[in-house]
Amino acid sequence: MKLVIIEGPGKRDTLKKYLGNGYEVVATKGHVRDLPIKSMGIDISNDFDMKFEIMPGKESIIRDLKAKAKKADQILLATDPDREGEAISWHIGHILNIPEDEKCRIEFNEISKSVVNKAVENPRAINMDLVHAQHGRRVLDRLVGYKVSPIICKKIKPKLSAGRVQSVALKLIVDREEEIRNFKPQEYWPVSVILSKGDNEFKAYLVTKLGKKYAPDCEKKANAVEEYLKEQKFVISSIKRAVVKNNAPPPFITSTMQQDALNKIGMSISATTRSAQELYEGVELGDEGKVALITYIRTDSTRVSQEAQVMAKDYILSHYGKDYVPEKFNVYKSKKNAQDAHEAIRPINLDRTPESIKSFTSANNYKLYKLIYERFVASQMTPAKYDSMTVNIDAGAVGFRATGRTMLFAGFTKAYKVYEEQPENDEMATLPSLNENDELSLVSIFKEQKFTKPPAHYTEASLVKAMEEKGIGRPATYAPTILTLLNREYMEKKGKALEPTELGIVVTHFLEQYFPDIMSVSFTAKMEDDLDKIEEGDVKWQDVIRRFYTDFEKEVAVAFRQSRHVSAPVQESDVVCEKCGAKMVIREGRFSKFLACPNYPTCKNIKSLEESKPPVCHCPLCGKDIVERRSKKGSIFYGCTGYPDCTFASWQKPTEEHCPKCGSYLTVKENKGSSTFTCSNTTCDYVLKVDSKPQNIDEIDEEK
Repeated sequence: MKLVIIEGPGKRDTLKKYLGNGYEVVATKGHVRDLPIKSMGIDISNDFDMKFEIMPGKESIIRDLKAKAKKADQILLATDPDREGEAISWHIGHILNIPEDEKCRIEFNEISKSVVNKAVENPRAINMDLVHAQHGRRVLDRLVGYKVSPIICKKIKPKLSAGRVQSVALKLIVDREEEIRNFKPQEYWPVSVILSKGDNEFKAYLVTKLGKKYAPDCEKKANAVEEYLKEQKFVISSIKRAVVKNNAPPPFITSTMQQDALNKIGMSISATTRSAQELYEGVELGDEGKVALITYIRTDSTRVSQEAQVMAKDYILSHYGKDYVPEKFNVYKSKKNAQDAHEAIRPINLDRTPESIKSFTSANNYKLYKLIYERFVASQMTPAKYDSMTVNIDAGAVGFRATGRTMLFAGFTKAYKVYEEQPENDEMATLPSLNENDELSLVSIFKEQKFTKPPAHYTEASLVKAMEEKGIGRPATYAPTILTLLNREYMEKKGKALEPTELGIVVTHFLEQYFPDIMSVSFTAKMEDDLDKIEEGDVKWQDVIRRFYTDFEKEVAVAFRQSRHVSAPVQESDVVCEKCGAKMVIREGRFSKFLACPNYPTCKNIKSLEESKPPVCHCPLCGKDIVERRSKKGSIFYGCTGYPDCTFASWQKPTEEHCPKCGSYLTVKENKGSSTFTCSNTTCDYVLKVDSKPQNIDEIDEEK
């Protein structure tokens, strides 16, 4: 028996199907060994030696691995094909006493039968350069988190954290917010006209005055332009025609997939990451069982294999025709610092169309697969071609411009429409037949007051784009970074916009003052480049850490010694203190948040946060309010405000409706717009499913 060890259990069934009998597949469920939780685990004086421990909760997995390894004829480590996966394989090898030079490591960019079997037939030794690069990243992150987090907890407020990548990403959010707050809008008055030639009308925009770029900056000037135009002739001074090519976009990498998923189909970064993982590991497709649909989803390379290019060519020929197939395969250049370890994200098999999986999987999985599928097909197609025309029009001393673009050949847009921000001045789809020196008729004049706009807040998509462009983090870190900043309440989502909280601003300013290096975008990008050099075997990871730590240690000492306490912003609630009338504020105690009067110590009124929440319903025992509460372990339950006199409590959300069969109160579980009402009496089988909560329970037919 051969033992294959993987990370995620989601791909176990897919792999077992391809490997067949004689193989046992076991999942570690991620990391099994790491630096200790309760201590730093790094011996700085001993060349940053790392002390690893079995992670809590992984003891039974380790016992199982050791037992199966003793019986195995061969052990194959098939963790994810990246630095982190290589390090996990190294840890497993250490636990199972596998020599470092033994050929036990296999990897695959896609989970298909041919690729998996090829990997099994060609194991290699663990790549220690990859492991060392991951060690370097882990030590850097631990040093920053372990040394800086206690400082901001002491100087600002408890339970805060700092991170090497998360802190500089937060700086981007805060810098953009301050740019928006400091922005001074400038007034301007765009002037446009509707002109005609015969029966054909089109729109043109004011662009010049006396040959120089011009836009009125006040209503008086706009009015003057309007009066002036009424006396002028409109004559075409020049026409520029060109056939413009729009080349196909490259296939997705992690960041562009995340950006397009948000922009085009409205999927958040976390939702996209979950769906992509499922599509990579495999989804249930009826009688076929689990089938992997896409290649590895953490990549910064636009490269695709020749086999994939041939597959795309055959598909395009049969579905679109030879005019849509380029003479040579489209090859895309990856960015300078791309690791290029994997292919771009693409479908494994183009015969597996999005429509063929739609009925078997979730809506998000279908939408994301369709996006990946169409983007890959488009990436191997010919350019789109447009007939572009720019018309310059003289009206006395001022000049107008009209632009138009007409598609001549759809090219790649037959398969995929590139997401583009809408321009302020819409281009006309078509312009009439025009010639130089044509005199045009003025139909109407438009003028409008406008103000220059500040830069937009980052969205998840634009933040990922900025992180990628600036070299902050790598494909695997984008989604966790955003999630951490949201969970730490350093920023919040308002619609699609990411805005820093006042706490996030305070933390950022503190870190900028005392830790300028780790808050520097260029410094963080340089550190990522150094980690790449470790992976390439050019430098030792300890040397990189040592150069960083020399200055960092001094900054830590200064921050501890010189920094003063910074008051964290206080969040005001809508709850009015019944003792003095002030609006109570939310404060954080050792174990949980609570409401306190801001007039302390004059007024010492406090209350639990649960008491401020609107009641769920009235208690079926005593008639007082039922509110949502939290147990000591953090679980939500529902309890009576009359406690301790009334001991009513329920893990299920109670309602004021009563069971038509036995008269007990009903509980409700709400999920995606539907509600399921269940009788609280465990001996009663009454269940009611409805699309939304009814006004009157008796108006809905019951289902069982």
